[in-house]
Amino acid sequence: MKVPFFAASAALLTIFACSAPSTAADPLVLSDIAWEATPATGKSANKGDRPHLRVSHKRSNSDLSFDRGRAELDTVEAALRGGAGPVSFTVMHEAGTLACTGTLERAFEGEGGCRFTSDPRFEAELGTRGLAPERRSDLLAMLLVDATIELADGLAREGVKVKDNDDLIAAAALQVTPAYVHDLKSSALALTDIGDAIACKALGVDGAYVRGLEAAGYTRLKADDVVSMKALGVSPEYARAMNHAAGGKAQ
Repeated sequence: MKVPFFAASAALLTIFACSAPSTAADPLVLSDIAWEATPATGKSANKGDRPHLRVSHKRSNSDLSFDRGRAELDTVEAALRGGAGPVSFTVMHEAGTLACTGTLERAFEGEGGCRFTSDPRFEAELGTRGLAPERRSDLLAMLLVDATIELADGLAREGVKVKDNDDLIAAAALQVTPAYVHDLKSSALALTDIGDAIACKALGVDGAYVRGLEAAGYTRLKADDVVSMKALGVSPEYARAMNHAAGGKAQ
């Protein structure tokens, strides 16, 4: 039975929840977008956590974190670091441009509105890969989670081709990278489906865990099995003991 990853992915991203197609005069533009910046406080600040920027569209929202190494957010962080008063910032991404204005009460605390203009070239590239979006908000989601053509192509090269927009958005949100997928592969786990890779990342399965199962004598496991073992807290050491008790017949 496949262990669902919806709880983990929902905590990271709800922006690709269903929303109606844009009815704006310009079909490339979404304008009913709000932002809210919040500083790291209390225990979070003591742990070195960074401030957060939440972007909301209709009933969906996503947090833009400043600790994921995205260069296009450097100017945003600099703008939100300012004092009280009007503020404006822009996020430029291959999916399009998010231009925002608003007011800060103090550094990293404020709110305002945004306008997203998608890039037709990016949409065309998605179309050639069978990933043409049905909703303009899908392209906004791709900007927010840093879903790129490079990511889609890299995952395909690793044998876990994304099938639709939701796959690409979920992979980007959870940072399911080609390097992560490559590291998971071993004789213990044959990984061929993007949904399985996403489930592995959502449950905290990494290459070291899979290699531990391999060292314990397990081979040709399905992703469902690995994810279930991780979800149930089965360590490689415990797996080795189970395999030993079964006479080394683990598969």
